[in-house]
Amino acid sequence: MTKIVHRRTAGIIAGLAAITLVAAGCSSDDVKDTASSATDAAASAASDATDAASSAVNGEGGDVDLKAADGSTVTLTGPIAAKYSSATEEQKADLGAPETGDDASGTSESGVVFQQFDGGVITAKNGDDGTPAYITWGKIRDAWNVERNADGEPSDDGKGGSNGPLGAATSDETEEGDVKESTFEHGTITYNTADDKITVTVNGKEVDAE
Repeated sequence: MTKIVHRRTAGIIAGLAAITLVAAGCSSDDVKDTASSATDAAASAASDATDAASSAVNGEGGDVDLKAADGSTVTLTGPIAAKYSSATEEQKADLGAPETGDDASGTSESGVVFQQFDGGVITAKNGDDGTPAYITWGKIRDAWNVERNADGEPSDDGKGGSNGPLGAATSDETEEGDVKESTFEHGTITYNTADDKITVTVNGKEVDAE
C-alpha cells in the first residue's frame, strides 16, 4: 500500500512541476491563480492518499465480512478485521472459514477478543483500534487451549487459552528449522515437526503439554 502511495505522490509532483513551468512562461495572473489552485488540489490529494494508506496499514480500513461453512455471514471488526486483512493469502487459506456459535467469537473473561476459524484463531489483547492481533493455530493452538492450573499443569479444574496461565498471545507463529513457536504473556509453546514434540513453558518452567 505504501508503494502505491509513493507512485501516486511521484505522479502528483511531476504534474506540479509541469504546472510550475507553464506558470513561469506566462505573465497572466489567471495562469498563476490556476497553477496555485492546482498546487493546493494536488497537495490535498497527496495528503488524502497518504492518510488512506496509513489507515490500511494500521488496520483502520473497516469491517470484513466472511462466509461461514453454514452459509451465514461473519463480520470481523477492530483488530481482528485488521489482522485478517493484513494476512497473506496462504494464511487466510490455512485459517479457513470462520466458525459460528456462542463460543466462536467474542470477548473472554480476560478481556481478550477472539474469532475462531476452522484452522486457527485470531486474538487481540482488547478490541481497541490499533491493538496488535495474532494468529495461533495447529498443535500450538491445541496446547494453548488445554485447561491448566495456576502452575501451568493440565487440570480439569483449570483454565485454557487466554484465560489460562499462559495468558494472551503476543506473537504469530514463527518457524526456525523444524521448530515452530508462539509466545504468550507468561510463556511459550513450541512444536518440533521432526519428532512431533510439544513443549510448553509457563513462567520459565516447562510443564506437561497435555
